[in-house]
Amino acid sequence: MPYPEDHKAKSKERILKSATELFCRYGFEKVSISQIMKLAKLTHGAFYAHFESKEALYNASFLETLKGSRAARLVKGPLSIKHLTALVTNYWNLQELREKSKPGPETILFNEIGNDNAEVKKLFETSYHSLKKMLETRIMALSRLKKLPFEPDRDTIAEKARAILASLVGAVAIAKSIPHEEERRAILESAQKQILIMLGVSETELDSLLGSAAPDSWS
Repeated sequence: MPYPEDHKAKSKERILKSATELFCRYGFEKVSISQIMKLAKLTHGAFYAHFESKEALYNASFLETLKGSRAARLVKGPLSIKHLTALVTNYWNLQELREKSKPGPETILFNEIGNDNAEVKKLFETSYHSLKKMLETRIMALSRLKKLPFEPDRDTIAEKARAILASLVGAVAIAKSIPHEEERRAILESAQKQILIMLGVSETELDSLLGSAAPDSWS
């Protein structure tokens, strides 16, 4: 009995979904094709009908997470410090640390630090520059609207975007390795507070901004 016309597309979708979940949980090196196909409930031999290599599948997984990222949708929101705070906190959402089958493109930065695989390093660089550009665009716009206490100088803004990403990636990398949720939350909240201070948010504004972006309220 022949397969339905959409059989191949559905099989590919199952492989991609399974791979994305496993890559997000364990990283590229610790996931095998056999594990992916087992989770997808397909035979190992079916893999190469859809992808030429694990690297090719990883690339497709990255593009899929980029397309569906909440961060990408947040960029289109209103220009305000509060909204920028929501954008920044999206990257270390504690809920996403638990629900690892729903990753964002920033997972590349969290899971693949130091990976020497050429394809993975290329995706790491792509993810880094994508996130950095997104932050620079928002910070530049807020600065031009006088909503941040510094001039819209490209070098200054690029430096701040780098510092934000370094703080976020470092904080999440540490938090993912800490078993105690209270300490994980404290690490992440401290990183966010320092980011807001670096952006020029006053002490009086911090509480309201941090409260409005509490992890339990993110959707």
